[in-house]
This record gives sequence, C-alpha cells and structure tokens, in this order.
Amino acid sequence: MALFNRRNTVAPSTTATLTVDPALAALTGEYTIDPAHSSIGFTVRHAMVTNVRGSFGEHEGTLKLDGADPANSSASIDVRIASVDTGIADRDGHLVSGDFFDAETFPLMTFRSTRAEQLGGDTYRVTGDLTIKDVTRPLSIDLEFNGSATDVYGNERVGFEGSTDILRSDWGLTWNAALETGGVMVSDKVKLNFDISAIKAAPQA
Repeated sequence: MALFNRRNTVAPSTTATLTVDPALAALTGEYTIDPAHSSIGFTVRHAMVTNVRGSFGEHEGTLKLDGADPANSSASIDVRIASVDTGIADRDGHLVSGDFFDAETFPLMTFRSTRAEQLGGDTYRVTGDLTIKDVTRPLSIDLEFNGSATDVYGNERVGFEGSTDILRSDWGLTWNAALETGGVMVSDKVKLNFDISAIKAAPQA
C-alpha cells in the first residue's frame, strides 16, 4: 500500500480526475519524530577491511505529510553531534573532536528538505540541505514507507526507513591516516541509515 497512491480515471467527458484513497489521505498532517523508537546512524569502512557502525542517540525532528500529493510533504531533523555512539568511548571522543565534527563549535547536524517525490509503490525520495559543521550541501534520501498504526497509547504513527551514501570530505570531514599496507584508516564514503517512527500531532481546536 503506497502512502501517496494516486490514480487517474477518465470521466465520460474525457476529463481526467484525481482519485485519492481516503485512508491514505487521512495520514495527512504534522508529525513529530519519536527518538525513543527511531535511529539515525552510519556505517563506514575501517582500515580497508571491516565496517564500523554508529548512531546518534539525541535527535529531534518533524514531518509534514500530504496523503494526496507527496510534493507537499517536508522533513526537518536536528542531530546532536555529541551523542554519537560507536560502542568505543575513545573513538567517540575522537569523532566529536576538531579532527572530525568539532562538536563544541558545531553542536548540530541538520537536514531541511526542499523536495519530496514518489518513486513508485511505497518508495519516496526526499531531497534537501544537509549541514555538517559550517558546510551545507544537497542530499537525497530514498525512503520506504513501512505503514501506519495506532499504538497502545492511542498515538497515530507512521514509519519510514532508508539510507543514502555521502562522501564525508564534501562536508569538510577529511581527517585520515595512511596504512603501511596501503590505503587509509577511514573511508571517505559513509552510508547514512534512517529508521524513523513519527507520531501525528493532535488537531488544534
């Protein structure tokens, strides 16, 4: 079931009309990302032979979903850099230092969408501006809509998951170390992973 499912029907007058599934249109609204049930993480190659995975434990954001027209949807996410967790305290300390994110000077990584589109079925692409440190560059994220549900507390939820690849050097994250056997300690390519659960805001009176 697509989140934004539109189909054209032709009336006897041959005028095209737009039919929207009422159940999907009902998902239209403002949502707040639930950090307790969402994750924003990354995977990066280490020493040319294995992957290191990490996540950011503190993040917040909002989604605006339009069940009739995905182009009217948007997303805004703020990630606190100091919350990075790779499972190794020394490595996390290096990541937040001036060699990498410089979290003291640039505490947040942000994403502000500028475009949303349906690629087909339950797959969508959100394009926007990703800011890391003092560099802002465009980024596209392909997301799969996992469905909607009302939880045991009565909250209306939607879920998305997806990923995208970036070159960290595009955002000024260039620290590295050469290996004696050739290659470098940390790959330039980084995969960003998103698993999002968001709660619909109650309609205002």
